[in-house]
Amino acid sequence: MNEREGFSVAGIPMVLFCIVLAIVGAAFYLNADHDARAVLLGVPFHILAAFLAKGFFQVAPNEGQVLQLFGKYSGTVRLEGLRWTNPFYSRRRISLRVRNFESSKLKVNDADGNPIEIAAIVVWQVVDTAEAVFCVDDYENFVHIQSESALRQMAQNYPYDAHDDGKPSLRSHGEVINNHLRDEIQARLEKAGVSVIEARISHLAYAQEIAQAMLQRQQANAIVAARERIVEGAVGMVAMALEKLRQQGVVELDEERKAAMVSNLLVVLCGDRSTQPVVNAGTIYS
Repeated sequence: MNEREGFSVAGIPMVLFCIVLAIVGAAFYLNADHDARAVLLGVPFHILAAFLAKGFFQVAPNEGQVLQLFGKYSGTVRLEGLRWTNPFYSRRRISLRVRNFESSKLKVNDADGNPIEIAAIVVWQVVDTAEAVFCVDDYENFVHIQSESALRQMAQNYPYDAHDDGKPSLRSHGEVINNHLRDEIQARLEKAGVSVIEARISHLAYAQEIAQAMLQRQQANAIVAARERIVEGAVGMVAMALEKLRQQGVVELDEERKAAMVSNLLVVLCGDRSTQPVVNAGTIYS
């Protein structure tokens, strides 16, 4: 079922028409001169005016009024202001404003099987009032439940931390994760006439029972990565030093002395403590 425009007319002309009917009915009363038939002629005008008055309703900005005639969908009115429609129509107000909510913190297992806590903020808007009212029982509750279900499903597809630089993870690839989450929620809410404008992770952490162990692993990974960068830089500096000595002819070193120089430089550059210089008072071979 898709939304269509419902019947309505401007309310101000209808207000004037109802006033005219009431005035005509009152005129019959005033000119009756105790004539019962004249009084009875004025009654239908007042009844008609009262009946037509039931058709007035207001439409606020970014709002829709869903019209039903004896249970059958008759259209939606989005025109702002005072409107008038068939008095037999029942009306339901639907907000078209942008809304958002934050899901509860869910405990799920990531792609590596580690328990994590995750929550998300979802920004959404009703775009089809007919589907929102008639295709689901309670579209607001439907949005909340399906969003948490999509969040849980998405979190199980990614690891918390990336073990491979080319593979996205929940912690390091925020834009990719948020786009996937938005698409996952939108696919579930399509039937409810809801458009998901934005979805993003608002809380992400390891579950308490493994948080300490995971923190130690993160620290160990950081130390290993730092050491790799230090060693890579130190090897490059040693190679550059040997190349400069060879090009400028400062000193000729045999393979044994080159190996000793490389060893000393690596110790100096890669060590985590300050080195103590040793002065050699003899030749380089003693």
